[in-house]
Amino acid sequence: TGPDDAADDSVYELLHMIDLAMYPAPAEESAVDDFAVLLLCALRYNMRGRVLRTRKDIPLVICGENRHAKMDMCIVNQNKILLLIQEDKQHMDNSDPEPQLIAEAITVFAANNQTCRQTSNLTPLDSKIMARITMKGTTPIFYKIKVTVALVTSIRGEAYPQEATTVYAHIPNIPRPNHRWSEGMKPLDNRQVILSCYEAFKQFVN
Repeated sequence: TGPDDAADDSVYELLHMIDLAMYPAPAEESAVDDFAVLLLCALRYNMRGRVLRTRKDIPLVICGENRHAKMDMCIVNQNKILLLIQEDKQHMDNSDPEPQLIAEAITVFAANNQTCRQTSNLTPLDSKIMARITMKGTTPIFYKIKVTVALVTSIRGEAYPQEATTVYAHIPNIPRPNHRWSEGMKPLDNRQVILSCYEAFKQFVN
């Protein structure tokens, strides 16, 4: 089904945004972030107490140097960042989004712990499974990344981590996997599978 088949304006907007996100113009920012905002709102990822943010900047110390990580999009509540969404920008610069996603997961874990100490009077966590999504067009990959205080300390102090960082990835099992990137969420059968994955992934956004 396409935008013209939509029963109301909100569904029309979402279906139309699928088209815009699927076909980015060369050397231009795509509509993936705009699509992700609409989709996650429609799926109620932004329940009461949560807000969708784009281009949020977070400070980070790496090897003794103060740096910043700018998030494509994230879901936040009053105290912490709950979910990061990173666009796969290989159509622009051939970059791999996964290293950036892992770096941002570490950044967010450290920032959340700092918020716990400074403003919330909560005990910082020793470790946490961080929920992350990369999107190429409208096709997502879902990640769970275990981040620990020891890993953050190693990065800050220029030391090689003593333990490996475990990253779990889930690629939706769509009917035609060889056409995953070209079809995205346009076919209805793909859309049903991917939407079910988004629903199942909500349990890790906490």
